[in-house]
Amino acid sequence: METQRELGLGVIGMGGFGLFAVQQFLQHPHTKLVAIAGSSREEAHRTARRFGAEMLGSLDELVNHSDVDLVYIATPPFMHYEQAMLALNAGKHVICEKPLAMNPEQGREMVETARQKGLLMVTNLMQRYNPMVARIKHLIDKNLLGEFLHGYFENYAGDEGLSPEHWFWDRSKSGGIFIEHGVHFFDLFAGWLGNGRVVAAQVIKRPDTNDIEDQVQATVEYGDDETGRKLVNFYHGFTQTGRMDRQEMRLVFERGDVTLYEWVPTRMVLRCVADEETTRALTTLFPGVQLNVTANIPGKDNPLRGRHKAFNAYQQIELRFGFEQEKQHLYSELLRLMFRDQVSSIGYPDTHRIITEENGLSSLETAADADRLARLR
Repeated sequence: METQRELGLGVIGMGGFGLFAVQQFLQHPHTKLVAIAGSSREEAHRTARRFGAEMLGSLDELVNHSDVDLVYIATPPFMHYEQAMLALNAGKHVICEKPLAMNPEQGREMVETARQKGLLMVTNLMQRYNPMVARIKHLIDKNLLGEFLHGYFENYAGDEGLSPEHWFWDRSKSGGIFIEHGVHFFDLFAGWLGNGRVVAAQVIKRPDTNDIEDQVQATVEYGDDETGRKLVNFYHGFTQTGRMDRQEMRLVFERGDVTLYEWVPTRMVLRCVADEETTRALTTLFPGVQLNVTANIPGKDNPLRGRHKAFNAYQQIELRFGFEQEKQHLYSELLRLMFRDQVSSIGYPDTHRIITEENGLSSLETAADADRLARLR
């Protein structure tokens, strides 16, 4: 039997997150860390020693290394375009941390170059591999709570690790909060609702500073007159002490709402009025869910009404799901799933991928639209 060839991984930028991600990637069978470049951090040297990888002095050496098949880029956003193009033009597949690039023009060139060469140019939007995300998609598509009406995502992020001199605050290096961070959540809702249009956006600068933009928000419209227009609000504030860092998103439907917690959603609370069939569908969709009965609804109170529609329900219920899930463990699993999905497509190009090149580009385009609108004021 022929021995499967090892996939050689090269890494550009090996900080704390780069190490975290690489540890997950290397759990994929027949994958070897070949070389590291573009980082002089101690984490990079320790990682090279741990995995027997080469520490190279230049990016050219890495992308032209004969044993490197795939380059993982974990550097600040302003470096992604140049580094990815270097790797693609050397014939290497690329997985890049978000965002794909600093602007859609760069992103389109990167994706088109990869397409012409038959290579990967994937942004690590690993949220789509979350089983919770897939369950919410099913709930929306099957109208289990009626039509989706409105949503929001609120990100109260800690900034204790972001000194005033950190590249995150420098728009020339990060692209701003929408582009550096917001792409994850624009992509998440696009997976649920289809592509949206940014209709409003704002940015706020921190008082007594000239250039620190620490709060942004945008409203994105999904659907159309035929399918029904839906608005989703996105807020990001990098203003909190780390201990208060938290994220929450809520999706409102005709007969209930779903609240998800953490930026990688692990926990869910669903509140609704439901008939017997809906309750069964929900408990099947969320196996092992904790179901609490808020109130029984007697027959004399039926039908219920909302949006000028009549429907029957026998209980008002609350479902709690995923509270035993460790967020960091789930995050690790999503990285493993993303890597496996992409690597499989190298050998089998026609394989369906949950994330493709278009996800990184379309989320970047939405983020760029939000950033542009925020600056029109």
